[in-house]
Amino acid sequence: MQIEEFKLERFFSKYEFKAPHLLCSSDPESFLIEELLSFEPNLSEDLKKVWLGYTETQGNLELRECVTKLYETINPENILVHSGGEEGIFIFMNVALKSGDHAIAMFPAYQSLYEVAQSTGCEITKWELNEKNNWELDIEFLKANIKKTTKAIILNCPHNPTGYVMSKEKLMQVVDIARKHNIVIFSDEVYRFLEYRSEDRLPAVCDVYENGVSVGGMSKAFALPGLRICWTATKNKEILNQMAKFKDYTTICNSAPSEFLAIVGVKHKERIFKRNLEIISNNLKILNIFFDKYKDIFNWQPPKAGTIAFPGIKVNIDIEKFCIDLVDKKGVFLLPSTKYDFGNRNFRIGFGRKNMPVCLIRFEEYLNQSNLLLKDPVLAKTES
Repeated sequence: MQIEEFKLERFFSKYEFKAPHLLCSSDPESFLIEELLSFEPNLSEDLKKVWLGYTETQGNLELRECVTKLYETINPENILVHSGGEEGIFIFMNVALKSGDHAIAMFPAYQSLYEVAQSTGCEITKWELNEKNNWELDIEFLKANIKKTTKAIILNCPHNPTGYVMSKEKLMQVVDIARKHNIVIFSDEVYRFLEYRSEDRLPAVCDVYENGVSVGGMSKAFALPGLRICWTATKNKEILNQMAKFKDYTTICNSAPSEFLAIVGVKHKERIFKRNLEIISNNLKILNIFFDKYKDIFNWQPPKAGTIAFPGIKVNIDIEKFCIDLVDKKGVFLLPSTKYDFGNRNFRIGFGRKNMPVCLIRFEEYLNQSNLLLKDPVLAKTES
């Protein structure tokens, strides 16, 4: 297996635990174990009694039963629990796609959503979101790029990194196209339940399409990434069985304490979602003011869901050098669009954490002190 370096994760590895001001985090403010255990009486004692043996390979039954309540038509046998969303992505791509196949993937995207498929020899067509049209997807592009070899359509909604959410009507158009051509839809839905308006929430793909595979998990909407618990949900028994067999060669089973704490989190989902959305809402108000103040420098399209957005920069600088200079001088970490293979004009900004206002103050200090360093040769865009 040959696979390209994961640019985003390598960049995060360099700065995430060194920079004091993370302004591009994709997860909401995480909980302490103590906070989670305070949701119910006696949970601390229950945790002490968790057996630290091997767990069920498909995932703890009680956890799967709890997860079904996030869906409309899914039963525990339709769910496979993974050690992180990345495992679910990796396994699906390896069992559903092979050399000579074709898949269509939303773009820009978290790199593994297309890179793992490419490593199998699968041809990828990137279905690019239109920044000039509020990151909207063109359904005609999808129709025009379906091939006889197309085996999968890869979605991510709410979207990383733009915060875009397609309409329900557009989602059902995608489902109709997939059904017509017998194509599997693989849908990364880890930001689902972080929509700012409940009417914008899409149904899970696994609920509306018999060949839909939905990815959910504790990392984003539940603000519990340290548990490393995610899942795939699908009514396609063949795909789920193949994924379960492949999992025997990855993690086999999950962490027992993590599954216990995940059960607590899912049971108290409404409390967790409410708290996360309050943080996001407060931070977005501040960001809207900030980007309005600096509208001559940045393009800002407010997201519809999630904890991240993808502003553009209007001035002629190298965005990656800009982000590196910012973290070196102010300790503020932004993620350049180069780590998404999406040009050199955008950056990911995160607003799910409580300290975002402090990070933004440091960012503004950099802008004011450097005047964006527009004349600095270190940041000036290199002419080819």
